[in-house]
Amino acid sequence: MSELNDDNLKEEELLDEEEDEINHSDKMVGLFSEPANTFGKIAQLPTKVIDWLVPLTIFIVVLILSTVIMQTNPQIKYSMIEKQMQSIEGNFNEAVNSGRMTQEQADTQIEEFRTRMEEGGMAMLIPQIIGILIFTFIVFFVISGVYFLIAKFVLKGDGTYSSAMVAYGLPFYIASIQVILQVIVAMLMGKMITDLSLTTFLDLDKKEFVGFLLSKLDLFSIWFYVVVGIAFAKMFKSENTKKYVITFVVVWLGFSFLFYFLASAFPFLGFLNQ
Repeated sequence: MSELNDDNLKEEELLDEEEDEINHSDKMVGLFSEPANTFGKIAQLPTKVIDWLVPLTIFIVVLILSTVIMQTNPQIKYSMIEKQMQSIEGNFNEAVNSGRMTQEQADTQIEEFRTRMEEGGMAMLIPQIIGILIFTFIVFFVISGVYFLIAKFVLKGDGTYSSAMVAYGLPFYIASIQVILQVIVAMLMGKMITDLSLTTFLDLDKKEFVGFLLSKLDLFSIWFYVVVGIAFAKMFKSENTKKYVITFVVVWLGFSFLFYFLASAFPFLGFLNQ
């Protein structure tokens, strides 16, 4: 009799687990419709690799496709080359003014750079695609680690590194939508863009402080980090969601300011301010 009772209890536990389980598509929908409730449910279940790997992989694929589309579009490619050439010419002019090379040498090298960029084609795209694939994964693991340390030791949350990976990874569905919209806007504007901020629409330079500040007024970026804050609050068993949201938005802005000032002080780090 006791064996039957044990079997019934096990069956009930299995049924309860099945009811509590959420499939990945429901998690994706819940991310947009009710992130707090969705991550609250995810936090009660064992973490799954699929919950960060799928959105991150989709983001990488979308990012690669967007790069190919924008760099094979003649108008966008031309505007991108012109923008890069302005920076290159500025560096060579500085070298000429400081006496490190003659004007003739600078003109020759500038022309060589332009020719290589115009004729690069797939030869330039392949290294970029490989770079996106490797760099995105590395950055994801590093940032997940940093956010884990913040949630665990600064905010005193109760979670694991895998919890941090899910909390940071699932919102990449938002980032994928952002990239798709960037491609559409880039095609309409006929130029390469890297965000959907006021800086882009007002055609300002991110290297200038006003342009940098307005680049933070990007609804998709703000949405992404607010959801990341909510996700970490729930995955790390905190009742104070607002504290996590504020912390992660401040961390995002703090690193943005750090990278901006580093890029301003050391021009070779200009990629940090993209």
